[in-house]
Amino acid sequence: MTTALLDALRAAVGPAALLTGPATTGGYAHDMMPLAPYGQPLAAVLPADTAEVQACVRACADAGVPIVARGAGTGLTGAANAIDGCVVLVTTRMNRILELDADNRLAVVEPGVVNQDLRTAAAAHGLFYPPDPSSLETCTLGGNLATNAGGLCCGKYGVTGDYVLGLEAVLADGSLLRTGRRTVKGVAGYDLTRLLVGSEGTLGIITRATLALRPLPAAPGTVIATFDSVEKAGDSVNRVVRAGLVPSLLEIMDATSLRAAADYLGADVAGDGDQALLLCQSDAGGQQGERELELMETLFRQAGAAYTHTTSDPAEGGLLLRARRVSLTALEARGACLTEDVAVPRTRIAELIAGCAKIGAEAGLDVAVVGHAGDGNMHPTVLYDRASPGEYAQAREAFDAILALALALDGTITGEHGVGKLKQDWLERELGPVALRVHRKVKDALDPAGLFNPGSMFGRREDDRGAT
Repeated sequence: MTTALLDALRAAVGPAALLTGPATTGGYAHDMMPLAPYGQPLAAVLPADTAEVQACVRACADAGVPIVARGAGTGLTGAANAIDGCVVLVTTRMNRILELDADNRLAVVEPGVVNQDLRTAAAAHGLFYPPDPSSLETCTLGGNLATNAGGLCCGKYGVTGDYVLGLEAVLADGSLLRTGRRTVKGVAGYDLTRLLVGSEGTLGIITRATLALRPLPAAPGTVIATFDSVEKAGDSVNRVVRAGLVPSLLEIMDATSLRAAADYLGADVAGDGDQALLLCQSDAGGQQGERELELMETLFRQAGAAYTHTTSDPAEGGLLLRARRVSLTALEARGACLTEDVAVPRTRIAELIAGCAKIGAEAGLDVAVVGHAGDGNMHPTVLYDRASPGEYAQAREAFDAILALALALDGTITGEHGVGKLKQDWLERELGPVALRVHRKVKDALDPAGLFNPGSMFGRREDDRGAT
């Protein structure tokens, strides 16, 4: 059976695009989350087009072998992690921008296109693709679609799913599903496009996407503010929202992440007594942009900012933003990291950060918090010693405590990274048994054999016939 499957896969993608053995498949077995479990795949295939994806899926279906789709592997929940004996389908070779229609403000892309490459291509036409995960220079659009990825500008522009007009996806029997439209409006039938976005490869393998673009905004101006308490920083966020301002970016960093970024960059990021930093941008441009920056700086001062600085120079703004973009890398330089992805109402950001500090103190570990204050999506990161089994156990307990805290604050267990193989047990806690039963029925309808990304999103299957 194994030999027949490998022969079929080789025929589908060619010998060079079929990888076998731990030495060559190991790099495709897991993403960037060290906590999520993963197994040893039977093989990895790198198809070049939709027809090759279909052939691979049919071969796996005939053999009854699970198939896990993945892109660049920058995920943080194990959503594309292999299981023992599966076939990993890698979409990075499918990296063409098939169409860029400036008049209708849309692009048609394959899943292996790097996020930044689409942004660059759109900018050449005076257009803008807004979703910007921190890994935008390496992450691929297929992975962004599979997890409904967000980024730093979501408060104003929304997440990946807000820009998806239509999809092409290979289903579990190898057939090709086309969803959506190219028009601005369209309400024909169920919204299967939104169903597939964020489904983490459990319902279909996306092979093409039609994405909406926006006019290119003005170069952003930037204002930063530091505070001697996270409560004052949280109050500043509330003031910005109440004033009706919608900045293109509003980020927060706590004291631990500030110190890590300063050490990593070899530069002063904030003062010794600062407990939080807000970094805000406006891309409105012209006098409107200047007024927005002035008003935000005034609001920060009214909330008790220890220091503020505003610049209209994009280069200087980029340097200031770099401290935020390198935050995870800077924290990883200090030790192993478990990075969370919770979201809470914006009015409760300060409570979350204070709660994370308390959880860290009780565990005897540092917990750093950075996040998208503009939409309440926070990334608490638990630091621990990888060589210490005791600290690993404490880190996992702290990780779960942060998820519980987010739900207690009327939040969610994931704002943009997805559920993956890391948070299945928490999905039902958030959604409830009825919603989870509906999820499983949808999964069973589209993938009755359960061969697409088994174990992702859903943990051990429970008998939920009694859920009402």
